[in-house]
Amino acid sequence: MKIKIELTKNPKPHPKKGTKLGFGKIFTDHMFLMNYEEGKGWFNPRIEPYHKISLDPSAMVFHYGQEMFEGMKAYLSHGGRVYLFRPYMNAKRANNSNERLCIPKINEDDFVEAVKELVKVDKSWIPTDEGTSLYIRPFVIATDEFLGVATSKSYLFIIILSPSGAYYESGLKPVGIWIEDEYVRAVKGGIGYAKTGGNYAASLIAQEKAHADGFSQVLWLDGVYRKYIEEVGAMNIFFKVNGKIITPKLSGSILPGVTRDSVLKLVKSFGLDASEELISVDDLINWQKNGELEEVFGTGTAAVISPVGRLRYKNEVYTIKDGNIGPISQKLYDTLTGIQWGKLEDSFNWRYEVI
Repeated sequence: MKIKIELTKNPKPHPKKGTKLGFGKIFTDHMFLMNYEEGKGWFNPRIEPYHKISLDPSAMVFHYGQEMFEGMKAYLSHGGRVYLFRPYMNAKRANNSNERLCIPKINEDDFVEAVKELVKVDKSWIPTDEGTSLYIRPFVIATDEFLGVATSKSYLFIIILSPSGAYYESGLKPVGIWIEDEYVRAVKGGIGYAKTGGNYAASLIAQEKAHADGFSQVLWLDGVYRKYIEEVGAMNIFFKVNGKIITPKLSGSILPGVTRDSVLKLVKSFGLDASEELISVDDLINWQKNGELEEVFGTGTAAVISPVGRLRYKNEVYTIKDGNIGPISQKLYDTLTGIQWGKLEDSFNWRYEVI
């Protein structure tokens, strides 16, 4: 793929070292774009100065939600090398989402090359403070100017970059999780496994409830029996029970997380038992009451590992052990971030060097 590159003539000032970057608030100087038309395929890959896009009010993405997105990061090592983490898994997952949403697939090599070239152009935007990174947001939107329930015949693939601060600015602290018992997010056969905005829109009302009661994330139950644990709004979930690591098995309504897959491989390399199982919320509460629940943690691109200190279910609040981060959660966080930033040996070949 030959990418045309147009560099900005009006570069923006970079955040100063030590700036609290937050997440998704600042964007770099450039963006990647590529068009699709039925009968022509994907064409005109280009990197341009970051700018607003113009869409007709009838563009199908606004009315029928045909869109997908991914989330990745680029990391700057102390030696100056820039790494991606398992980018081909993101490319494959993007195409799984595309297939479910009737969006034309993107060649996986082209997907990774587009990410790589954009990161190279805006390498100077990668923050250097401890724990910071460059967040990468590839996404596809339907652009046909038409009101009617059908698949679009034209699409736009865009990648934008955002320097992001450390997820835990004051250290790795456990969060509180609200187990939702009123609303559901997804069902098997639906779009729960696709990374698309509709899944996140469906989660907002429960997220508001959780925040109002002092909990940071929502843990969803299945949409049929309303008792099997699926995932947290922005993360997959893991439990350490009697020395064994357990996570809900992929059922068609759970996002197949890149970090989730990495954790399963890592804990086995630590010599621990790890399995994917059908887990009911009753199982979870019984483990807690019987003293068998040793750790709970979420996994995702943004947080990497998010230890859980409290669980709320049906107005009961349960504290996991002493409410502090557990040893496996800490070890997983240290190992994954060590690989991502090039501090530890990458025996899994997960790092992908950009430059």
